Amino acid sequence: MDSEDTTAGSYVEEGSFERDTNYITTRITADGSDGYPVEAGRYRLVVSRACPWAHRTIIVRRLLGLEPVLSMGMTGPVHDWRSWTFDLDPGGLDPVLGIPRLQDAYFARFPDYPRGITVPAIVDIASGAVVTNDYAQITLDFSTEWSAFHRPGAPDLYPEAHRHEINEVIASLFSDVNNGVYRCGFAGSQSAYEEAYDALFSRLDALSERLSSQRYLVGDTITEADIRLFTTLVRFDPVYHGHFKCNRSKLSEMPVLWAYARDLFTTPGFGDTTDFAQIKEHYYVCHTDINPTGVVPKGPDLSNWLTPHGREALGGRPFGDGTPPGPVGDPERVPAGHTPLDG
Repeated sequence: MDSEDTTAGSYVEEGSFERDTNYITTRITADGSDGYPVEAGRYRLVVSRACPWAHRTIIVRRLLGLEPVLSMGMTGPVHDWRSWTFDLDPGGLDPVLGIPRLQDAYFARFPDYPRGITVPAIVDIASGAVVTNDYAQITLDFSTEWSAFHRPGAPDLYPEAHRHEINEVIASLFSDVNNGVYRCGFAGSQSAYEEAYDALFSRLDALSERLSSQRYLVGDTITEADIRLFTTLVRFDPVYHGHFKCNRSKLSEMPVLWAYARDLFTTPGFGDTTDFAQIKEHYYVCHTDINPTGVVPKGPDLSNWLTPHGREALGGRPFGDGTPPGPVGDPERVPAGHTPLDG
């Protein structure tokens, strides 16, 4: 089992998988109240394109235009039991932090850190020490605490008038969908699996009903809630449907959610940060208890992600009063062959 998913969790009564949500809760804020003020160039965001929790931070960073002030390091999609590694970089070292393993940044701050070495993580470059891995808070802070560095035309992903509703939606998403697929995949008993499976598809059905008459989850613009749902949906058919036994329906067989996901996928910031090859490699190679052969499936066909979705008919303004981000820069572009957007 891998450090992103299961060393950050455990099995409880009747074989249910329970995610360990005790993250490093230090925050990087405008006033520096936790000792880490927002500063341009001071921190490095470490991610893996494969990880849905890290993928959220990649999307939000891009939509808000934080690239010039917050550099990003990328680990490889496959790691060992100790840590995510920088095997995509020359010499296997992160070019800014100079370390081969994300574990080194955790130990620089907590020498006896006892929990999983997870992505995303933000590292203080000068000290080489991890500041936070609290993925749920990181993206909210990008929207609120880092506002001085937002690009002109950055969307408001966490609008104050809708925060209560957004918070309610993302809480249900986490319980039944974002973590629900893992509760299916890592269930240790038939009853635990079926309970998670039923909760997952009940929630997906409710989301389909909600999205049948509105383009986005909350209000008429893209918000934090849509980003959190997207990173699970985009992995559904390539991974969760088969690998995690979430097989009542494929995403492509759920018309409303499938159209919604394609709408977001073709919106700048979403599809252009999605690496299907790394996603599949990570899950099928790292989860040796579920897939002991390590064979990565060739499918599914990804070209259908670019078929017309028709969601424009529901109205809505993807970026509100803002504008879409520009093209992805060369160092951060998804490699050719890893996305249907190549064509």
